[in-house]
Amino acid sequence: MGIIKSILDTDLYKFTTSYAYAKLFPRAFGEFEFVDRSNGDYPDGFDKLVIDELHNMSQLYLSKDEEEFVRKKLPYLPPIYLDFLKGFKFDPSEVRVSLDNNKLKIKASGLLYRITLWETPILATVSELYYRETGQTPDLQYLEEVAIEKANKMKDNDIVFSLFGMRRRFSFDVEDRITKLMKEHAGDSFFGTSNVYLAFKHNLNVSGTHPHEWVQFHGSIYGYKMANFMAMENWINVYDGDLGTVLTDTYTTDVFLKNFSKKHAALFTSLRQDSGDALVFVDKAIRRYEELRINPKYKYIVFSDSLDVDKATEIKNYCNNKIGATFGIGTNLTNDVGNGITGMNIVMKLFRCKMTEKEQWQECVKLSDVTGKHTGTKKEIELAQETLGLK
Repeated sequence: MGIIKSILDTDLYKFTTSYAYAKLFPRAFGEFEFVDRSNGDYPDGFDKLVIDELHNMSQLYLSKDEEEFVRKKLPYLPPIYLDFLKGFKFDPSEVRVSLDNNKLKIKASGLLYRITLWETPILATVSELYYRETGQTPDLQYLEEVAIEKANKMKDNDIVFSLFGMRRRFSFDVEDRITKLMKEHAGDSFFGTSNVYLAFKHNLNVSGTHPHEWVQFHGSIYGYKMANFMAMENWINVYDGDLGTVLTDTYTTDVFLKNFSKKHAALFTSLRQDSGDALVFVDKAIRRYEELRINPKYKYIVFSDSLDVDKATEIKNYCNNKIGATFGIGTNLTNDVGNGITGMNIVMKLFRCKMTEKEQWQECVKLSDVTGKHTGTKKEIELAQETLGLK
């Protein structure tokens, strides 16, 4: 068996977004590109190792027990989508992998409801392969002691959190172990995990939100000024109030909040903060809820930007009695393994899309609340910024 153990060894948002594409945009095409924000070098032959793992993934299928878990835990995914998953096979021909002067290039292209499923498994594969091929090994005693310390600290501070750590995990085994330790030591503070397979294995809640790509797609198709509004409208059309967390920073939070209507503020239970200053975000969110005559004490913010326990504690205390706060903690849990090892800064983002195969590709961009997290071509980023009044 390869690095990816199951079709369910992925983040929840991959399935929810896949179904949303299948329902509303079944003929839409997309292309994801791998980005190493650190511009790191990869060992010779690394591309061949990635390709081998993609072929291993083509042998995966949804087991009967996994199907029953999805049916029970993810009731917002209808039977027709489960039938799709039962017959789904990863097709390595959809992905191009190469090494250019030791820089890793990966593109996945095809029907969006299929292609979106490549993102998280590819990132987890690259991360685990990189550490393995560069001879880096975890300090298992350190890993356990630090994980238990963090779990106890979050329990003591009443920090409700989920594991959001698959994409940049040190390895599957490390994420598996961390998940088990959180369940054993964090008590009710541990809400669950975004990794559907590990939720299945450890009998946990599955958690997640919609991704930047959903808003990026809408920006490309409907225009940047309408992107957030249409992305929220279509999410509501698909899920009818379920999965009520909305991501705010695809085209900056300030732009999002202008599109955040009374209807959306009422229907969505929480906002997700994924870049920028978390405390400034809290003030902006509360101000917008109050402008819309909605009591922010009944709403939540899901914080997920490079968190550790101390940062989460500071944010929770700032939110106290003003607005609810929950946390998605990733790399700080699944890649804090000692021996001087640090998590990789890698992503796969939607760079192009089109509504049907015969149409011309349209570029997709992301304008984060932090400039270093922007993705897309320089020309298209500048166009989006100008359109949205950000220049």
